[in-house]
Amino acid sequence: MARARPMSAEERRSALTDVTLRLLRVHGRAVTTRQIAEAAKVAEGTIFRVFDSKDELVDAALARAFEPGDVVARIEGIDPTQPLRSRLVNLVAILQQRFRATFELMQKVELVGPPHHLHDSAEHEAWRVRLEALLAGVVGDDADQLAVPVDHFVHVLRLLTFAGSHQKVADGRLLTPDQIVDTVLLGLRKRD
Repeated sequence: MARARPMSAEERRSALTDVTLRLLRVHGRAVTTRQIAEAAKVAEGTIFRVFDSKDELVDAALARAFEPGDVVARIEGIDPTQPLRSRLVNLVAILQQRFRATFELMQKVELVGPPHHLHDSAEHEAWRVRLEALLAGVVGDDADQLAVPVDHFVHVLRLLTFAGSHQKVADGRLLTPDQIVDTVLLGLRKRD
């Protein structure tokens, strides 16, 4: 039986980062390098050939958690032929899944906000601009149905989705995608 091709240092870093992120969601910062090594099916020393410390590995895993991941593809996959409300409900469901997963991880690792070096970076700003364009794209040609500019509409939609998806902000009464969309769409729609 042929042996698998050895991983490059970058491939190993990426694989260990993915494993660590999964384990952080379960164990928080209490995760050990031994648990990481066992889950990655490597020797514990392998971790320290590609990371200087456990803290560096945890930071890499947290940075990965704040990357867009498959969110872009999922938003781009929303059927533009659906009615506006249906498109928005699909969009909010995608954003809620992302927010909830992020909030749960942050609680598990005792973060009160995104790490500053990630949130204040040029990459984050580029992602924010891209996300705004994606959200506006979901509204598309139906922007003429809104009483406010599309950028304001998607800003309010995202804010309510954020607040309505956070256990503590929403006092444990999370909002459904339908509730969020109806609140924003009916509140900011043009009236005859």
